[in-house]
Amino acid sequence: MNSEERLTVDIRIWLRIFKMTISEWLDEKDAEGVDVSQIVLPEDLSYEEDPDESIYFEEINPCGFLCKENHPFATVERFGHWYFCRGQDKKAGIHASGMEWRLFTRDKDLAIKTAKSHIE
Repeated sequence: MNSEERLTVDIRIWLRIFKMTISEWLDEKDAEGVDVSQIVLPEDLSYEEDPDESIYFEEINPCGFLCKENHPFATVERFGHWYFCRGQDKKAGIHASGMEWRLFTRDKDLAIKTAKSHIE
């Protein structure tokens, strides 16, 4: 096991013991001086917590709701006092892959503005 795999295992154990929230984890990383704006959440943490609020969602789907292909979208969700915006850029096109983006911020207006800029 290399050091990165060991760190991943240590983080998973620590998160299970303390049940840290996404907001708390981001606060901790921010306090450590890590740029959290583009950070990738640990897998265990990202699937264990529902957002406190879904603030914005837009999808470009001219096919209809039964289409299972990729469609450009943008969403903003709130976790504590952090806003997570993510999506697939409109420039990727219908049924395309790639051009995914994400941003963590404490600024609600910036999160919504960023999401809209990728989908409009």
